[in-house]
Amino acid sequence: MSGRHAIPSRFGKLYREVAKFGLVGASGFVVNLGVFNVITGVLGWPPVRAGVLATAVAILTNYLGLRYFTYRDRDQDTRMRRRKEMGLFLFFSAIGLVIENGVLYVTTYGLGLDGTLATNVCKFFGIGVATLFRFWSYRTWVFRAVARRPEHPAPVARGGAAVAEPVLNVPWETSWETTSWETSWETR
Repeated sequence: MSGRHAIPSRFGKLYREVAKFGLVGASGFVVNLGVFNVITGVLGWPPVRAGVLATAVAILTNYLGLRYFTYRDRDQDTRMRRRKEMGLFLFFSAIGLVIENGVLYVTTYGLGLDGTLATNVCKFFGIGVATLFRFWSYRTWVFRAVARRPEHPAPVARGGAAVAEPVLNVPWETSWETTSWETSWETR
């Protein structure tokens, strides 16, 4: 797509991707904090250890949401590609786990904030920082868009010059009811 509709289309696709990623992330956030609070409150585990387990459970649920909801249109044709995708997902998720629980570790053991409210706030902040990293890494490395070939390649004349195609010229200032439609021949 070219012209004045290319930029809104790109932002629209990014907006939809961010919205879907956010929806999956919100469900992972609920799983993460839910498991974290059950493990620390009911089982009495230390916050960082509980945070690591809670993050691991959320990573598994997030993969399913990202693969089959957010990035279902991305390349996954071969078995080798699926293995590579899963390996990259786990690798970048492990880095996110370290970021997320590193914040929790520093605040719990470095700053001495170990109350229930403090650990939940720190966990929330750690999830936020790690989410920025995960969004960038997943869309850049894990769930990459595949370049698709056009269904109908552009015709090429002898000598390699592009063939002129009709282009519809519509003045943008006029309304649809009063538009006079003109066709001109231009080379794209």
